[in-house]
Amino acid sequence: MSEKVSICVIGSGYVGLVAAVCFAEMGHRVTCVDNDEPRVKTLNEGGVPIYEEHLPELLAKHRGRNVKFTCDLGAAVRRSEAIFIAVGTPQGDSGAADLSYVEAVVSEIARSIGDYKVIVEKSTVPVYTNEWICRVLHRYGVDPNSFDVVSNPEFLREGTAIGDFLHPDRIVVGAGTESAAEVMQRIYQPLTGGSYYSQPNALPGACSALHPAKLLVTSPQSSEIIKHASNAFLALKISFINAVGNLAEAVDADIEDIAAGIGLDSRIGPKFLRAGLGYGGSCFPKDVAAFHWVAQQCDVDFQLLEEVRKINETQRDVFYNKVLSALWTLRGKRLAALGLAFKGDTDDIRDSPAIEIVKKLLDAGALVSGFDPEAMERSKEILPPSETLNYASDIYEAARDTDAVLILTDWKAFATLDLQRLKQAVRFPIVIDGRNLYKPQTMLEHGFTYVSMGRPASHQDQLGQAAKQNARSRRESMVTPLSGRCLPFAPST
Repeated sequence: MSEKVSICVIGSGYVGLVAAVCFAEMGHRVTCVDNDEPRVKTLNEGGVPIYEEHLPELLAKHRGRNVKFTCDLGAAVRRSEAIFIAVGTPQGDSGAADLSYVEAVVSEIARSIGDYKVIVEKSTVPVYTNEWICRVLHRYGVDPNSFDVVSNPEFLREGTAIGDFLHPDRIVVGAGTESAAEVMQRIYQPLTGGSYYSQPNALPGACSALHPAKLLVTSPQSSEIIKHASNAFLALKISFINAVGNLAEAVDADIEDIAAGIGLDSRIGPKFLRAGLGYGGSCFPKDVAAFHWVAQQCDVDFQLLEEVRKINETQRDVFYNKVLSALWTLRGKRLAALGLAFKGDTDDIRDSPAIEIVKKLLDAGALVSGFDPEAMERSKEILPPSETLNYASDIYEAARDTDAVLILTDWKAFATLDLQRLKQAVRFPIVIDGRNLYKPQTMLEHGFTYVSMGRPASHQDQLGQAAKQNARSRRESMVTPLSGRCLPFAPST
């Protein structure tokens, strides 16, 4: 049986809340602290402030037992052996991560440290943050022997975060002392030892008792860079395939075929090779910018990261221009915007390409009807309903009497549309797909003009032209002798 550890998680946002319930699921005693009193009240009363698969079930299972929510940081610190900092690190004007929330929390922790504590960076932070945390604690007169600072970055994908936490590709711990590493190993023992996966109600996933999670112990600096480098590399793959997609479309190639061919190379793999609107959310944009800023501060020329950012931003313009090309003018045009979250399976609209595109369409005078399975309430805070923007109750209401349907987010529901019903709802059968959820031939056969990313557009008149060409070819094959045909580029004799 794995040893229970008393854990304090500071921050009940996306990372903190997922970490808190997953530590509780692993059998530890967790206190989750936040200074947002209404949020804490909501959590204590059974509310779930974010949309994430498995989160409601785990909260219901462990709330009031293995996990408690409070605003009293001092008390939570005093009764905990490990303190995980999971507060926001938003991007500043220079691109650097704003660590003011981290510093404020560390200042509060300093007032409550008595016995030995392991203070863990769970938020995504730049290299050497561990040293700055130590300096802040020293300034407040905390005994250096009463704490260690550890880096333990999260590698969570919104929409699958619970599964990612309990069935991780790897657990990275950056510890400068053996005592700190030992505490972290005890915390993750249910996963690395496999005991969690042997439980009858364990969440199923890639790991098992025979193949448990892997833990990598590094220096704090290496751990901090691993997190930023991982996200920057994934962002690079997305921008790369989008750049290739623009080239593919220019020469009438198909980026889906190209991505499949690239992804079959075991050295590359198929993940993050989906052409589309580019990345968004709370991680990739700020992490790429922060990693670039760190490189600049260390006099390292990492211009590649700036190009990754530029390509990503350009993709939104590429899609907008596709809408223009398909409709000629936008003023007064009625458009259905399917998807508002930055990706499917989440209600997160932070740096959402969909939101930015809707803004551009409204600025151009279009009338937009938006729909998202989970993100509409958050979207209304940024884009309130107006004479030019309304929020529909379902997909087909959004599409009713529209000049075009725009697919902006890769929700599964948008990939399984009733195309016959959709065609009956719209004014003109035009679909502009920013996520490549359909095969062009399928949309053509259902009577749609279909525009996607990195692929030639499919227009309805192509069906008639193709049928005429096929008929002409059949007639010619009946009267033209084989010997009379010429091969293209045949060599002279």
